[in-house]
Amino acid sequence: MLDTAPRLFAAVQVCGDGAEDFDGWVVAWGLVDSDGPTHGVGIDGRTRMTLASPERVVRHFARQSGITARLVWLVQPGAAAIDRADAA
Repeated sequence: MLDTAPRLFAAVQVCGDGAEDFDGWVVAWGLVDSDGPTHGVGIDGRTRMTLASPERVVRHFARQSGITARLVWLVQPGAAAIDRADAA
């Protein structure tokens, strides 16, 4: 059951990458379906996309000079668990 659950991620923009005082912020949230499609939504709610991979969503937010973007997974694969008492 858990192997078909979508995985959640954030697209994070980073300014000053590599310096001691770099700064980063979340620009989009997304999920990856177990069968492939990736859905991303910008935090402003105006940007919505369905692409082939989470990396393509992140690439969309790395187009500004001096800004890079990173993919941040919210949970490692297989980290979720089912509490049998709650499932009943």
